[in-house]
Amino acid sequence: MSAGTGDRPSGGGRPIVLRSVPSAVIFDLDGVLLDSESVWNDTRRGLVEEAGGSWRDGATRAMIGMSSLEWSRYMREDLGVPMSAEAISAAVLERVEGLYRKRLPLIPGAPRAVTSLAARWPLALASSANSSIIVLALELAGLTDCFQALVSSEEVARGKPAPDVYLEAARRLSREPSGCAAVEDSSSGLRAAAAAGMRVIAIPNAAFPPEAQALASADVVLSSIEDLNPQVVAGLGGHLESAPGNP
Repeated sequence: MSAGTGDRPSGGGRPIVLRSVPSAVIFDLDGVLLDSESVWNDTRRGLVEEAGGSWRDGATRAMIGMSSLEWSRYMREDLGVPMSAEAISAAVLERVEGLYRKRLPLIPGAPRAVTSLAARWPLALASSANSSIIVLALELAGLTDCFQALVSSEEVARGKPAPDVYLEAARRLSREPSGCAAVEDSSSGLRAAAAAGMRVIAIPNAAFPPEAQALASADVVLSSIEDLNPQVVAGLGGHLESAPGNP
């Protein structure tokens, strides 16, 4: 949109407002900092097959963004794993923890991106992973001190694409959601961040690319986390957008 020198676009139309630079940044974990979607997928599928359940097409995408409470219930009710949801979650968690301790699938460039942003903004992490996995991953990556708040979707009412985990992360940082930038990779994550009213930086997951409609909600799309730096986040401020009101 082309704007004039006042507070309205040239030629009339809706009033416009200047967005401020974000005051905090909230990261997703799986697919953004860790190349771990396949770890979770292979672990869940392995348990389904070992327990005599039935894996189905679409199960992988269905569980992306779900909280542990949601995907363990899905594995029991939809994939036929004859275990309690609690036992399913514990079994998957134990296997993933073991794999991370052997080799953390840290995405190249992720530590540099986190540390460079942490030098300027308070950071939070809003993930669908279990709380213990979040803590373990950040410890192994040496990034624990970079984050002021860690939120797992098991701590909120609904997993992604609901905005709950992002809203809680903003609350713990004492920031308004509209003043936060979120870094996401998946359809459910992008929708969650957008629904929370945040500025969204998308780094599409190559193995499980987001849907075009979800990707369209992003303010910025990067090809790799190696492209994420303070200039990208600062660039989210200063954009002109239509303010509420009559056209």
